[in-house]
Amino acid sequence: MSKFKQEILPGGMINQPGSSKDYKTGLWRTKRPVWDKDKCTQCGLCVNYCPENCIFFKKGKRGETNFDYCKGCLICERVCPVGAISSKQEEKF
Repeated sequence: MSKFKQEILPGGMINQPGSSKDYKTGLWRTKRPVWDKDKCTQCGLCVNYCPENCIFFKKGKRGETNFDYCKGCLICERVCPVGAISSKQEEKF
């Protein structure tokens, strides 16, 4: 094996468990989910399907999206059975 190959770490390695909260990935977003509280039936599908776990249920109610970690995949919009989640273009600062 060459010296070069020995210096490269394999991809996808987690070197420190529990470190994902150290990396705020919300700046990757190009579109942002917009939640309409009045239309929401509190079914929880958005919470269950969110791959980043940035939508929370507290005391049986859906809470706000944590935009520090939301990457804007909009899966929440697609799974919402009542159309309570829409999307808008992200405003970059």
